[in-house]
Amino acid sequence: MNDAEGAAALSAEALGKRYKRGWALQDCTFVLPRGRVSALVGPNGAGKSTLMSLATGLLSPTAGTIRVLGDTPGRGGTHPRLAFLAQDKPLYPGFSVAEMLRAGQALNERWDHVYARSLVHTAGVPTGARISTLSGGQRTRVALAMALGRRPEIVVLDEPLADLDPLAREEVMQALMQEVAETGMTVLLSSHVLADLDGICDHLLLLADGRVRLGGDVEDLIASHRVMIGPRSRGEQPFASEAVIESRVTERQTTAVVRRGGAVPPEGWEAHEPTLEELTMAYLRSSREQSARATTPAGPESAEVAA
Repeated sequence: MNDAEGAAALSAEALGKRYKRGWALQDCTFVLPRGRVSALVGPNGAGKSTLMSLATGLLSPTAGTIRVLGDTPGRGGTHPRLAFLAQDKPLYPGFSVAEMLRAGQALNERWDHVYARSLVHTAGVPTGARISTLSGGQRTRVALAMALGRRPEIVVLDEPLADLDPLAREEVMQALMQEVAETGMTVLLSSHVLADLDGICDHLLLLADGRVRLGGDVEDLIASHRVMIGPRSRGEQPFASEAVIESRVTERQTTAVVRRGGAVPPEGWEAHEPTLEELTMAYLRSSREQSARATTPAGPESAEVAA
């Protein structure tokens, strides 16, 4: 089944975006199935914001293609069935909550005013209050209502929890997951707080250095890796190098994240499935180390060998 037949909410093929300073994204290929909650993770500068801007039609690709529900995003505006909530949560501070909701109704053909108002009411946000007087959690709930009021099939969220305290983060995520369960919409959620994603996201898209380093169903990814813990290595570790994602050695032990099919725990080692955070951090650290090696200038010895 292809995108046009409804297999994918979001897909990309050899996608790339280049700015004057260089490539922000390059050769990115992935498929985000419908009805999934996908974590979009990566360090600063990995290309997450660029990818979201391409998906919403705010940017056009330099290379390759990106499709939203089978359609190519246009520069005229976001796809009518996609909603985007930016990190700065663009709300008019001088408006009341009720005025913001009426603005949403005026600007969106698919707007469901009763639904949007119910999201705000359920959160206990006073509709007569000015946006500027709301707490961070309340502003986020209003911004989320503005996004979901369009009744989208896909919601793209850029660090929606960044300015919230732990309790407010939990409340907002619970509200979002309730809407996902009731509507079946697809969510692409960018966040630096990996603990917020564990147990919530069932799909992962990991970017590093402008490329997709890991992507797919979270359960499948976790099942295909193992965390190996054993004695401190005094030489080469007992795993094939191609199976090792990352290995760290302390004074007491060696910890390695490996692909399950490429390594059997030797005697004296224990193994367990990684958490989403452990798996993600292993790939991020590995990508950073690879980048550091690639950008390290050749020393005198290297130059002599090269000559």
